[in-house]
Amino acid sequence: MLTILGFAMIATFLVLIMMKKMSPIAALVLIPALFCVFVGKGAKLGDYVIEGVTSLAPTAAMLMFAIVYFGVMIDVGLFDPIVRGILKFCKADPMRIVVGTAILAAIVSLDGDGSTTFMITVSAMYPLYKRLKMSLVVMTGVAAMANGVMNTLPWGGPTARAATALKLDASDIFVPMIPALAVGLLAVFVLSYFLGLRERKRLGVLTLNEVLVEEKETETVLVGSAGSGSGAAKSLVTTGGSGSGTDAEDTEDDERFQALDPDRPTLRPKLYWFNALLTVGLLTAMIMEWLPIPVLFLLGAALALTVNFPHIPDQKARLAAHADNVLNVSGMVFAAAVFTGVLQGTGMVDHMAKWMVDVIPEGMGPHMALVTGVLSLPLTYFMSNDGFYFGVLPVLAEAGAAHGVTPLEMARASLVGQPLHMSSPLVPAVYVLVGMAKVEFGDHTKFVVKWAALTCLIILAAGMLFGII
Repeated sequence: MLTILGFAMIATFLVLIMMKKMSPIAALVLIPALFCVFVGKGAKLGDYVIEGVTSLAPTAAMLMFAIVYFGVMIDVGLFDPIVRGILKFCKADPMRIVVGTAILAAIVSLDGDGSTTFMITVSAMYPLYKRLKMSLVVMTGVAAMANGVMNTLPWGGPTARAATALKLDASDIFVPMIPALAVGLLAVFVLSYFLGLRERKRLGVLTLNEVLVEEKETETVLVGSAGSGSGAAKSLVTTGGSGSGTDAEDTEDDERFQALDPDRPTLRPKLYWFNALLTVGLLTAMIMEWLPIPVLFLLGAALALTVNFPHIPDQKARLAAHADNVLNVSGMVFAAAVFTGVLQGTGMVDHMAKWMVDVIPEGMGPHMALVTGVLSLPLTYFMSNDGFYFGVLPVLAEAGAAHGVTPLEMARASLVGQPLHMSSPLVPAVYVLVGMAKVEFGDHTKFVVKWAALTCLIILAAGMLFGII
C-alpha cells in the first residue's frame, strides 16, 4: 500500500506542475501533506516536516549565501572576462550559444557544486537567450545535463556516496569510468549542437556587430541576416538609459542584458585579484572540506561584501538586489523538505525501493550491473542521492554479489543516472537554475527528461562497451 501511495504521490506532483495546475512550492507542500493523511499518519506530519527541514537547512543556508556571494562577484566584474570569452565564441549565433552554454556549464561544474554552476551559467547566458528570443528551456536543459555528467566527480557527491556505501575507494570507482563519462559529455555537446541548429533554423543566423559604450549609456546592436527560419533580416536594439522595454519585465531584462556594462557603478577593478583569489580559496576549501560548505559561503559572502562595499548603504543595496533569488530558492528548498520528510518519514521510499528490487527477475542476476544502471535513472530522480546510495545500492550490490558481479561494477553503474538526477524536483540546485532563468519547473521537466534519459543510456552503453560496467 505504501509503495502504491508513494508512486501516486510523486506522479500527482509531476502531473500537476507539468500541467501548471499548481506552483512547485504549493505542490511540494500540499500534495505530501494530503498523502500523509491518506497513509493514516497525519498526526505525525509536523514531525516529518521538522525532520525534513532540519536535514535540508544546511543546504538552504548554503544556497542563500552562495547566491549572495556569486551575485556580488558578478556585480564587481569577476566573471566578465569569462563571459566575454564565451560571447566572443558564440558571436550571437544560436547554435554557438547553446554549445557555449554546455561548455561553460561543464567547466564551472569542476567545482563540484550544482548551484554555483547554474548561477554562473545563467548569469552569463541569460541575456543572449532573452535578447535573441531563444528558448530558455534549452539553456536550462543543456546546463542541467552538462552539470549532471560532471556531478560524478569524486568531490561532486554521488561517487563519494557510492564509495562509502560499498566501502570502496572513490578513485577506483571514478577513474575507470572516465571514458564512459567522456562519451556522455560528448553526447551533451552533440545534443547541444543539434538543439542549437534547431534554434538557428527557427530564428535565423545572427551576428554580433558591435557594442557601443558611451559614458552612462550602453547600446548593443544585434543584427540578424536572413536565415532559413527568419525569412527576413532582423534587428534587435537595446539601449540602456532610455529604457526600451514596454513593461517592468522588459526593463529588468534590459538591466540584466547590460550586466557587462564596463561603466556600471558596482565594478571593483582594483579588487579584481583579491576577488579572484578569494573565490579560488573558497572553492579550494570546499573541495578539501576544510569547513562545512554553508559556513564557507557565509564567511565568503560576509568578506566579499565588507571588502568590496565597505559602506553599509551599498551593502544593503547589494543584498536587496539579490533578495528575489534568495527568497525564491530558499523557499523552494524548505517546501521540498516537506516532500522529502513525508516520503521518508512514512516509509514510502523504503517500500518503493524494496518493490523495485523484488520485481527484478531471477534470471537478471548475472546482469545486475546493467539492471542497476537502468534503475539509477528513475530511482535517483524520485529520491535523493542519499536515499539511493545508502538505502538501495547496498541491497542491489548484495544481490549482484550472489551472481558474481563485483561491488566496483555496481558502484560505477549507479552513477549512470546523474544527468537525469540533476533535474529531479528533490535537487535544490535545480530551483536555482529555473528560478534565475525564469523558466517554469514543469516546462523544464517536460523538455529535459527525454534528453537527460538518453544521455544516461549513452553513458551506460559506453560503460558496457568499454567493459567498465
